[in-house]
Amino acid sequence: MIPKWLDWAQRLNAVAQNGLTYATNPYDIERFNQIREIAAEVIAEHSDVPFERTLDLLAREDGYMTPKIDVRGVVFQDDKILLVKEKVDGGWTLPGGWVDIGDSPSDAVTREIREESGYKTRAVKMLAVLDRNKHGHPAFIYHLYKLFILCELTGGAPCCSIETDGVEFFAEDEIPNLSVGRVTREQIARLFEHHRNPDLPTDFD
Repeated sequence: MIPKWLDWAQRLNAVAQNGLTYATNPYDIERFNQIREIAAEVIAEHSDVPFERTLDLLAREDGYMTPKIDVRGVVFQDDKILLVKEKVDGGWTLPGGWVDIGDSPSDAVTREIREESGYKTRAVKMLAVLDRNKHGHPAFIYHLYKLFILCELTGGAPCCSIETDGVEFFAEDEIPNLSVGRVTREQIARLFEHHRNPDLPTDFD
């Protein structure tokens, strides 16, 4: 679970953004902006992100507030799972990233796999839809849902990218240090369970 202060800040910012989306009265607009500033103060006080930077990140959002979507590609070969090494923190993760406007989940995940690993794939099954706040990830300014999508290899070859500097398949007992902001060991273990038991239903929450 995320720390209580981050839960409060995310909820305060959602109230502020949703209010700013519909408010027309200048006094209401001022109050909602003040609520957003309080949310930014809470985050800045409990993290290493300065207040001005935090407020700028929160203010970039537009329209009614909803969770962001992060897709992760799950690719197995010879009972090993595909991981890529993130340049930003040196940890390994499932290839993936944000879903862009206009993308379907399958389009987004196959694109991310190709860009980050060099492999071409086809999306075949949604394995899990998880609330990031509930699954042991470190605190993050945004509330997001993580989609874990099983994909099968169709071609390509291992190739690093501007975001990754390693591409390998790992057995379940060989999992390296992970980029836990992106994927946890518990999630990797559950994905191997799905691999061994293809009839398992999609996990959610």
